[in-house]
Amino acid sequence: MDLKSLSGSSRGAVLDHSLASQEELVPTNYDPKSWPLGRKWLVMGITSWLCLVSPLASSMFAPATSLMNAEFRNDDETLTTFTVSFFILGYVVGSLIAAPLSEQYGRKVILDIATAIFAIWQLACALAPDITSLLIFRIFAGLGGSACLSIGGGIVSDLFDSSERGTATAVFALGPLLGPVIGPIIGGFLSQAAGWRWIYWLLLILGGLTLLLQIFVSRETNLRIILARKHAFEGRPRRWWHRFDWYRSIDIDDAGGHKGVNLTQSMLRPWKFIFTSPITGIVCLYSGFVYGLLYLLLTTITNVFRQNYHWSIGISGLSYIGIGIGFMLGVVLIGGTSDRVMAKHTKLNNNVAVPEVRLKICVYFSFLIPISFFWYGWSANEHAFWLAPITGLVCFGLGMIGIFLPVQTYMIDAFPEYAASSTAALASSRNVAGTFLPLAGPYLYKAIGLGWGNTLLGFIALILIPAPYLIAK
Repeated sequence: MDLKSLSGSSRGAVLDHSLASQEELVPTNYDPKSWPLGRKWLVMGITSWLCLVSPLASSMFAPATSLMNAEFRNDDETLTTFTVSFFILGYVVGSLIAAPLSEQYGRKVILDIATAIFAIWQLACALAPDITSLLIFRIFAGLGGSACLSIGGGIVSDLFDSSERGTATAVFALGPLLGPVIGPIIGGFLSQAAGWRWIYWLLLILGGLTLLLQIFVSRETNLRIILARKHAFEGRPRRWWHRFDWYRSIDIDDAGGHKGVNLTQSMLRPWKFIFTSPITGIVCLYSGFVYGLLYLLLTTITNVFRQNYHWSIGISGLSYIGIGIGFMLGVVLIGGTSDRVMAKHTKLNNNVAVPEVRLKICVYFSFLIPISFFWYGWSANEHAFWLAPITGLVCFGLGMIGIFLPVQTYMIDAFPEYAASSTAALASSRNVAGTFLPLAGPYLYKAIGLGWGNTLLGFIALILIPAPYLIAK
């Protein structure tokens, strides 16, 4: 069968069936989908923890930028914004490198190396002598922190069948979404009490402990890598250090049956997803805009509440709780219903799963994005009671989860064998928006005010509402 002639969802179903056929011949202790539930969720839990610590580093510094500016005598607003968003620029590059490498050499070894890079560059940030050095160090820290976000989708695909991926994706997505919200709360109080450099000392400690957990507790989950390493050991003595998730990289067959996938082709695969699959391109564009709005809020909320409500640096960090509450509500709603809706549709469709079913719920949640910006912008502009703008942020968090979780699960379902690369395409495109859209925030609010600035962003989100509907169709 020619896979190139099939649509994205049909190709995903065929590849899923092909992998399932392979797994029937694999002993239970080798096949990640047949592992005990406790082991699967242990590996998934470590991945989710990695995905919490990394985004934590992306935004924890946001409330402390005024302290950094005072030390480095910086008054350039663009440079100040870049000290936060440049970490996300590292995500853009790192996601496109790590995901294809994980499909070629295994998930675990790439995560081990990337986590070590993430921890080392936190030390560099803590000792940064000037703002230019800090910007460069933040990019390299983002490179290391990006791997878990792109490889995580592949791990979900490795461990869980399509009927279980909705819940697993919700758990996996908790870290990338809660991390940027929890970060400023911790960073605000910590920098106020001990100075902005202690943010990076804390991240160094967290990164070091996470690295130990990743190296000694996590396991390799890529079935093709496990099978290839098992084959490499046949007829040879094996020692305790020759675990299949620690063993050297070996050549494996790709989906077309060709030996030794070209590394360049692997690196280009996420770009192919973006530019040769129209649905993937539209998904990346829409989710990228929404993700950019998140980081625009993360880089401006502190100043809004400090100036309009005269809160301290530490207390202003608590304003991010509104987005966090919305995220948690969204995870409960989507995580609890996505798999049931998918299972019901599959049963009615002669037991054939259609990944696009996941996207239909996005249409309803997409309305919350423009509503939240109208609500937050005008209530903060008119100095309404502080609970009013924070409630608007709750709506944004709920709407964002209602878009992100179905989109991410769809990408994993549609391209199961290359789930890491498809997730990397999604992650890199949205991180481009997360890097550069926040730069518009201060100038936009200064030019037309907080109310009209957020109204403009709300109208753009309103125009884009048909996007998820068209994608689902």
